[in-house]
Amino acid sequence: MQVILEQDVPNLGKKGELKEVAKGHARNHLLPRGLAVEATPQRLREWKQRQEKEEAINKELEEKARKQAGKLSQKEIGIKMPAGEGGRLFGSVTPADIAKKLSEEGFEVDKKKIEVSEQIKNLGSYTVDVRLHPGIKAEIMIRVEKED
Repeated sequence: MQVILEQDVPNLGKKGELKEVAKGHARNHLLPRGLAVEATPQRLREWKQRQEKEEAINKELEEKARKQAGKLSQKEIGIKMPAGEGGRLFGSVTPADIAKKLSEEGFEVDKKKIEVSEQIKNLGSYTVDVRLHPGIKAEIMIRVEKED
């Protein structure tokens, strides 16, 4: 029996997926609890339309992410931080600092999508990855300079 999941079901699937399950499992567990609905021809048509719409939106987001990755990968960001002798920073450069600097330059990037592989605690140049979309990353250069 085919069902469309209304909620995430452990060991079965995620919300919105079309699944083939045993009739007894569907009638005794999934349908009464509102975890799924039976896949009637009408619901299947609606499900297919929803899938096509989501694919179109996802393609559009991916295209925007590719364009932004192209622009970002050419960027070198300069961040001024207070530092002591030997070039050691008082604190460190965080993804929030990088996101703030990027927003000042016109790129809106969530700080959670910025991957700093090593802690930035010294003056110098570092490379940082920015995840823009699943499978799309941009690598930017961070230049940490001493604040006057």
